Amino acid sequence: MLDPIEQIRTALCRPGHGSSDFDLNPDTVLPPGRRLRPAGVLVAISLADETPRVILTKRSSALKHHPGQIAFPGGKQDEEDADVTATALREAQEEIGLPADLPEILGYLPTHETVTSFTVTPVVAVLRKGFQPVPEPGEVDEVFSTPLAHLLNPKNYLVESRLWRGQKRRYYTVPFGPYYIWGATARILRGLAARVDE
Repeated sequence: MLDPIEQIRTALCRPGHGSSDFDLNPDTVLPPGRRLRPAGVLVAISLADETPRVILTKRSSALKHHPGQIAFPGGKQDEEDADVTATALREAQEEIGLPADLPEILGYLPTHETVTSFTVTPVVAVLRKGFQPVPEPGEVDEVFSTPLAHLLNPKNYLVESRLWRGQKRRYYTVPFGPYYIWGATARILRGLAARVDE
C-alpha cells in the first residue's frame, strides 16, 4: 500500500490549474475592477493518530464573514508576512495554537479564488507529532480533524446548491459526521483528491 504522505507529495508536483468559487457557476458576472487580495491557508495533515487526519476549524457563529463555516486555519496576508506560507503558519498559530515549528511543508496546491475577492494559496504540511489545539476565542468555536482517506475519496464529494444574492449557486460539499464541509474548503480538498486520483 502506498504511503499517503508520498501520494500527497507526488500529487503536489503534478501540473494543474487553480480553482475558484465560480467553477460550478460559469454565469456569474464579476464586478469590473475587482481586486484580489492574497491569503494563505494551512492544509495540515496530522500523523499523531493511527491514520492521517486533516485539521479543520469551525468558525465562530459570531463572526461577520462566514460564521459557523468549516475552514482551514488561515487568512489574509499581512504586510509583515514574508509570503503566504508565513501567513498560513501565523494564522494557524493564532487560530488553533499550532506551534510554528511543527508543520513540515510538503508543497502547495494551485490558488483558489473566492467570492469574497481573495486569492488563496493552500499550503500543505504534515504534522509528525501531536499538539494540544487552543481555539482562538471569538474566532474559532472548534478544532477537529477528518480522516485524510475520507477527503481523498472523490466519491464522498457532492454538488449542492442554494440561493446567494438572488441567484442559484452551486458548490462542492464533503460531509463528515456532524460537520458540513462546503464552499471553498470543500473545493480545495476536491482539487487535492483529484490530483491524488490521477
